Amino acid sequence: MVSHPGRPREFDKDTALDAAMALFWRQGYEATSLDDLTRAMDLSRSSFYGCFGSKRDTLVAAIRRYGDQRFAELEKRVAAEPDAGHALRLAVAAIANGGGSRDGCFLINCTVELAPHDPEVAGLSRHHLERLEALLAGLLARRSGADAATEAARARGLLAIAVGASVMHKAGTAPAAIDDLLAAAEPLMR
Repeated sequence: MVSHPGRPREFDKDTALDAAMALFWRQGYEATSLDDLTRAMDLSRSSFYGCFGSKRDTLVAAIRRYGDQRFAELEKRVAAEPDAGHALRLAVAAIANGGGSRDGCFLINCTVELAPHDPEVAGLSRHHLERLEALLAGLLARRSGADAATEAARARGLLAIAVGASVMHKAGTAPAAIDDLLAAAEPLMR
């Protein structure tokens, strides 16, 4: 008996995952039906299940992809900045969603919606926040000459302010109020 390989995929997995992420980002996880998801990803149910497994598996993959991509982009931006103080301000502004988008941060949105009752999402969220905190601590250490462990508490404070600003953007807080919040964080960046 000759075995034939399965029908080749006729879609790009990353493109489909990005479409799923955009839908989860816009609607939230609970409000997204499987029909919404397969339609947005332009997949049949069998292709969806064969490639992604389940709605929740798709969300987890989207969270991982988002966290890894955004962190890599942020790392690259701050590494290219020779001035540590400016790099630190860039990082805080990026985390705070300095562009003022009402979409908020996909990962923070998922954290707020799901982490209280989903240990895996909570773990992914903690991992991402820990990476951001370590990046900020490294930038603070680079600026002050101290070691990153010494700067961990300040980094955590900056991260809390930046994440709070991101949530405030999503809630529709006036951009001037967000700017005031970030200006109030300036002493932590010295």
